[in-house]
Amino acid sequence: MDLNQFQKFVEAYYAKKGWLDLNIFIRIGFLSEETGEVARAIRALEIGRDRADETVKSYDENIQNLTEELGDVLGNIVVIANKYNIALEDIFTAHQQKLENRM
Repeated sequence: MDLNQFQKFVEAYYAKKGWLDLNIFIRIGFLSEETGEVARAIRALEIGRDRADETVKSYDENIQNLTEELGDVLGNIVVIANKYNIALEDIFTAHQQKLENRM
């Protein structure tokens, strides 16, 4: 699936669930929450379980969890981009140019 297809898929999925109607500030809250879950997934990979309510998982399970959490972050970014009619390809290109200009 290419970026444009993914962006359209996410929009259709979120529309079907009724999640596109949420206020943008609620969406940013979700993005922040998912970013925290990425941090927690990385912690599990790097230092393991350190709370009594967490179970020890295999490396592969932790990688799968990180993959899912990164997907949740990406989904929220897509929704925000769609709200402002910004194509993911434009975001990637602009970011690449920004990094290249720093070289």
